[in-house]
Amino acid sequence: MSYEAIIYETQGSIAVITLNRPKQMNALNKTLLSEYVDALKTAEDDGNVKVVVVKGAGRGFCAGYDALDQGGSYDPNNPKNNHPFIEDKKSLDMMWGASTTAWNLTKPVIAQVHGHCVAGGNDIAGQCDIIIAADNAIIQQPQVRRLGLTFNHMYPYKCGPQWAKILLLTGDPISGVEAEQLGIVAMAVPEDELEAKVMALAERLALVDQTMMTTNKLAINRVYEAMGVNQARDTANSLDTVAHAAPIMQQFATTAIQDGLKAALAENEAPFNASPRPFKIPGMPEE
Repeated sequence: MSYEAIIYETQGSIAVITLNRPKQMNALNKTLLSEYVDALKTAEDDGNVKVVVVKGAGRGFCAGYDALDQGGSYDPNNPKNNHPFIEDKKSLDMMWGASTTAWNLTKPVIAQVHGHCVAGGNDIAGQCDIIIAADNAIIQQPQVRRLGLTFNHMYPYKCGPQWAKILLLTGDPISGVEAEQLGIVAMAVPEDELEAKVMALAERLALVDQTMMTTNKLAINRVYEAMGVNQARDTANSLDTVAHAAPIMQQFATTAIQDGLKAALAENEAPFNASPRPFKIPGMPEE
């Protein structure tokens, strides 16, 4: 099957989905998200596929959601946006539904993360069953500083409430090695070994009987669902529409419209660039 924004291929019993907008750092637009969902469902329906790998083309895994593809839902002055809250909620529901597809698949999905994994990139990777990252990957949720929430709330489950709050209240970046220390990724490996390690794991998973693998995945997922993961994601999704009405968010939209997206992002990051990160990850050497 031919896609515009992803590449779908199979290698034996492994399906590989590549986010393929390298010039945009694989930023998630509506086309990519729709094709991502379709590719996952294709893998789900293929009896020869037992494991799925998701990765990014070019210099990084994913730079987040494409701000130029949101239909003006964040801009209350957009004349086409007569019902900004409703349009925003529709857009968020679409993104939330797309990112959770991997979680609901009966087959295991491995995220192969290199380079930047930012904002919506974490929504995609975080709903995969296993994340293997390059040790020099940059994992970050910068949108929490001025653009809203992350509605894929896996950090509290993976690294506990305190580190989840440090990362999701500051929006500070961490490396793949740091993410491994915190449990956000399963392991961090040298970037030049990343693909080989991921495929070796995928091949090992594929040795397991399909029924055994599916029932065990679903049983593990039910543990987190019993702990409220679906409700937490839905609540954060709804709260995101509230956050988008904040004055700081409107300032970002105004700067982006008047001076361009790069200027708005620079304005967002300036105070943090001037302030050193005050913590280190447990087990990591001093910077």
